[in-house]
Amino acid sequence: MERLQRSKLGRILDRFAVESEPGLSNAQLMLTNEDLKPVEPERRIWRSRNFVAFWIADCFNINTWMISASNVQGGLSWYESWICTWLGYAIAGCFVCLTGRIGAKYHLSFPVSSRASFGIWGSLWPVINRAVMACIWYGVQSWIGGTCVRLMISSIWRSWDQYDGPQNTMPASSGTNTRDFVSFFLFWLGSLPFLWFPVYKIRHLFTVKSFVAPAAGIAFFIWAIVAAGGLGPIVKQPSTIHGSERAWAIIKGIMSAIANFAALIVNNPDFARFGRRPKDALWSQLITIPVGLALTSFIGIIASSSSTVIFGGDPIWDPLDLLQRFLEQPNAGGATRFGVFVIAAAFTLAQLGTNIAANSISAGTDMTALLPRWISIRRGSYICAGIGIAMCPWHLLSSSNNFTTYLSAYSVFLSSIAGVMVCDYYVVRKGYLQTRDLYSTLRSGPYHYTFGVHWRAYAAYIAGILINVVGFAGAVGNKVPKGATYILRN
Repeated sequence: MERLQRSKLGRILDRFAVESEPGLSNAQLMLTNEDLKPVEPERRIWRSRNFVAFWIADCFNINTWMISASNVQGGLSWYESWICTWLGYAIAGCFVCLTGRIGAKYHLSFPVSSRASFGIWGSLWPVINRAVMACIWYGVQSWIGGTCVRLMISSIWRSWDQYDGPQNTMPASSGTNTRDFVSFFLFWLGSLPFLWFPVYKIRHLFTVKSFVAPAAGIAFFIWAIVAAGGLGPIVKQPSTIHGSERAWAIIKGIMSAIANFAALIVNNPDFARFGRRPKDALWSQLITIPVGLALTSFIGIIASSSSTVIFGGDPIWDPLDLLQRFLEQPNAGGATRFGVFVIAAAFTLAQLGTNIAANSISAGTDMTALLPRWISIRRGSYICAGIGIAMCPWHLLSSSNNFTTYLSAYSVFLSSIAGVMVCDYYVVRKGYLQTRDLYSTLRSGPYHYTFGVHWRAYAAYIAGILINVVGFAGAVGNKVPKGATYILRN
């Protein structure tokens, strides 16, 4: 009877198993499937222009728009903040190319390439680490995307904003309201069809976004300048801090830009592996990343500066808040509402592309490495989306002001993973990997190390984290020595 039950369970599990090569042992099935094996030549279709479009698309997002805000608020002048953005993203672009070359040369995803550094089984922790954060960020970014959808609906129907007040049907204990939840759900639901497409085909979405989103951003930029009758007072505001305080603020500005890119530095092999050749993923990324991100930050600075003239008071750094203020004007006519709708729609597309590039694909790739026999990238992406809504992101964002700070500061852990991989690949291995052995559980294999775990890699990983742990605690609201904060910023 027990044997019969096991056979039934086996048949059920086999029914949900993903496609894999025949004749593989159970151990091999724990290391490979169609999504984990090296990309075959017919799927290596990303050219330089595809990487350029990918990064132009990814550069235009709400977070990048606001990246210079904290630097200006911290006392730097607008041009000092902008230079910090240039330098930070230029450094980040170098690291993206360094990690991306591993994928571009051997056509391997992050979970597989990390086996060389951390060991066949030791790589599971970095994979779990990235997967968990990707799922959390998917929910958070979807909530921001829902705000874009809310603006689109509000620009058509003024009554939509009443569902935040008199017509709200959500209980106070829910932590949200009808207007915001429905907007979030519409964005979340509209994202699902895009998770179906294979990674190498999703490049078309980024191509569309690379035209639509920047065009809308430039239109918003011009609109704000015309409405303000100039660039606003921020461009004339000098630095308000001096000496060492100013120097540390500059360092913080540079490091903030790098930290903002930590996840994408780790993620890059997942996309670079679809390049035709390593060169396609080099200059296209090295140039596009700093230029695209710096220009988006510049637009954000000027638009926010203009807001002080248009509405008075402090600058409005969040572009969605600025669009909301345009809608709330008593004289907001049809042209204004149409403009808000178009720009909000572009931001919606921008959030969709960012969420796929930075979160759903990385989570799906990681999950297929954790359970390759039953999870593909497509299934993993949908699991990520399910977790994103199940975690109720509105609670996370409203219950604690430190939560988004925690998510940002978590780049310390991701950067340590990237640091180990880069040093191992370029310094230790001189750019050489034995691809076949990355899928082998043999104890004699070069990546088996000690019971499948490379303890030296973990020693380096922990060392990179420990030096920043105290500063990390301070970043999320705890009282720590000032020196620890300086170390974290560096």
